[in-house]
Order: sequence, then C-alpha cells, then structure tokens
Amino acid sequence: MAGRQPVNTGASPYRGRIAPSPTGYLHLGHARTFATAWRRARAAGGTVVLRNDDLDRDRVRPEFVRGFLEDLKWLGLDWDEGPDRGGPFRPYSQSERMPHYAAALSRLREGGWVYPCTCSRRDIQGAVAAPHAGDDEPVYPGTCRGRRLEALPPGTRFSWRFRVPDGEAVAFVDGGFGAQSWVAGRDFGDFIVWRHDGVPSYQLACVVDDAAMRITEVVRGADLLPSTARQWLLHRALGFEPPAFHHCPLVLDPSGVRLAKRHEALSLRALRESGKTPAEILGGE
Repeated sequence: MAGRQPVNTGASPYRGRIAPSPTGYLHLGHARTFATAWRRARAAGGTVVLRNDDLDRDRVRPEFVRGFLEDLKWLGLDWDEGPDRGGPFRPYSQSERMPHYAAALSRLREGGWVYPCTCSRRDIQGAVAAPHAGDDEPVYPGTCRGRRLEALPPGTRFSWRFRVPDGEAVAFVDGGFGAQSWVAGRDFGDFIVWRHDGVPSYQLACVVDDAAMRITEVVRGADLLPSTARQWLLHRALGFEPPAFHHCPLVLDPSGVRLAKRHEALSLRALRESGKTPAEILGGE
C-alpha cells in the first residue's frame, strides 16, 4: 500500500464535519480544531456537517449536548446539517445510527476481516512491553487471531477485532503534518471494531459515518493521526473511498500536557464567564 494516499480527488463538492463527543464541555483545543474545520469548509464553498458522537454510554450527558451546541454558536460557527437541523443523511447522532454500524460489522465478518477476541485490556497490557510511541494502544500480540466464533462456549464475552495486514505500509499525505507512513503490525496492531458490550468502536463508527455522510475531508487533532491508518484499512475493507485528512496541532496546558475535558479552567464555558471573547479564544491559531 506504500505511496497510496487517502485524498479527495475533487470530483465531489467539499463536505467537512465537526464531531464533538458530549462527554464533557468543550475546551480551548476543541475550539481551535473545530474552527479550522469550519473555515476550511467555508473557504471551499462546501457543506459543514455537525455530528453528535455520543456512543460513550457511561459518560454522555444531555447537558453536554446542549453545551456544545451553545458553545459552537457562541464561537460563531454554523452548520448546514446536524442533529438540530436535520439533513439528507440523518440521523446525525451516532447513538441513533446503530443499524448502520451493525451492517458494516456484518460485511467485515463476511469478508473475513474480523475475529472474536476474549482478551481484556489487562491481558493485553500484561503481554506486551508498552504502547507504540505517540499512541495510547499497545500493539495487540495476536492471542485470539485463530479463534472462531463457533468454538467459543455459550455466554463467552468477546469483542470483534480487525485483523491488520502485517508489514503493509499505510502511506498518506496529511493536510496539516505532511507525508505519513504507518506499518501495520509494527506501529499498530489488530484493533477492536465492536466492543463486548454491543457498542461499535470509535474507528468503525467514524468510518461508517464519514462514508455515509459523504465527508470529503476530516479535520481533527494530531492525537488522532494513528487512527487514520487504522481507518484507512477499514475504508478499504468496506469498499469505501477514504476522505482526505487534515490534523491540527494540539493545544497544551502550561505544563505541556494536551488539553482534556478535565481541564475545566480552559473549558469554553469557563473562558466565556471570565470575559474572554471568541476572537481572543480563536486568535491564537
């Protein structure tokens, strides 16, 4: 796969997306990335899609959905399709799109791309030395690669894991960080696409929705660069054309740690209450 690039050929009108996860209030880093996504779409005369990535059942709260709608509007960002506006590819909340993900899982199973995995996170951490640099997920050691669904005892808890083509390079040119190359089986391993609790993974849900909603460019934070290689493989396995990708530099706190939703002092709500304006928040890009 070396040299192949997931790029938009220009044949389709630009369609970008803003996809907050309502597991907390938006912070300064979200603002900068979402504003970049919005500007790139508007500069191309394209469509902005707002998607509610609300699959994290344990942490999603209705007030966080209301919060990101309020915060994005306060920043001056608008959108053409979304959970509050509708559109041709509705619904725009992932929790309402489960049939789409289930259909994709069935296609992966039929194609022999996935296998049942009974390993827990602790099992994997105990079997490997460390995650790959820059990634939060250790390379899976292949414990369950030969496992078949019909061989599992009734009631066994398992996830569906995608089998990567070991040694194959996923090469692409990122709009923000330039040429990238990730080697399957070395830089990342077999990864979960469907969790044991019946929820699709971030990787699968994003690929299915970006394809279904005809997104031509994905703009997101640099911490998700490793996800692009995994998602490229999913796009190929499902027969989708990958979008272009543009990753943005991360916003760090004073100690050099990337911002997270636990940084409440840098949430857009807190910044707004302190008197900051949207121009001040976005002016540091």
